[in-house]
Amino acid sequence: MQKIFIVEDNEDLRLNLVDYLEARGYETDNTDDGLKAFALLLLERYDLIVLDVMLPGMDGFRLCEELRKRGDDTPVLFLSARDTVQDRIGGLSRGADDYLVKPFSLVELDLRIQAILKRTRKSTVHSIQVADVVMDLDTCTVSRSGIPIKLGPKAFQILKVLMLRSPAVVSRNEIQAEIWGEDPPDSDSLRTHIHALRTVLDIPFDRPLIKTVAGFGWALRQD
Repeated sequence: MQKIFIVEDNEDLRLNLVDYLEARGYETDNTDDGLKAFALLLLERYDLIVLDVMLPGMDGFRLCEELRKRGDDTPVLFLSARDTVQDRIGGLSRGADDYLVKPFSLVELDLRIQAILKRTRKSTVHSIQVADVVMDLDTCTVSRSGIPIKLGPKAFQILKVLMLRSPAVVSRNEIQAEIWGEDPPDSDSLRTHIHALRTVLDIPFDRPLIKTVAGFGWALRQD
């Protein structure tokens, strides 16, 4: 079953889209906030994102740009009341696959979704690799140099964030926001998870990959 993420702050429209698309056989998740969407997209994979332009937290244009900067090529269909040619160009130039002007027909939305999915189906990303570390997003498994690595849920999520952002440095606040959202843990919890991750991912191997950048955060990269 194909999975669609709906990001729309108009509750009536969002729930209408959920009902319609699930009736058409899709699985859906949804939110009304750009920052919440961004955090979830670092942890979950979708076949397509239906993305409103005007959102609280982070607008749709910026959200799409940030995903593309991180190498996330999940197809994006923009929804917007902005209907000028420049608006459409602006959306497509930020990495979107299509741009649908409100108000729109649900039948037209479905046809556009089908067209995008047909066009991009072969390029769906199912794994991430940094150096000799491979993360399978379908089975939620990790290996290094072909050796399976057993991780708990939080360690898996932290590693996923570091791999998606590699070789960039990810700050403590960014990791906490992306993993725990608005309910961060106590100050030692993240450090404990990082230590546990190092214990299984770095210590048994010749080359450590998790780098501490004092005063900034952590990065996953080889020297």
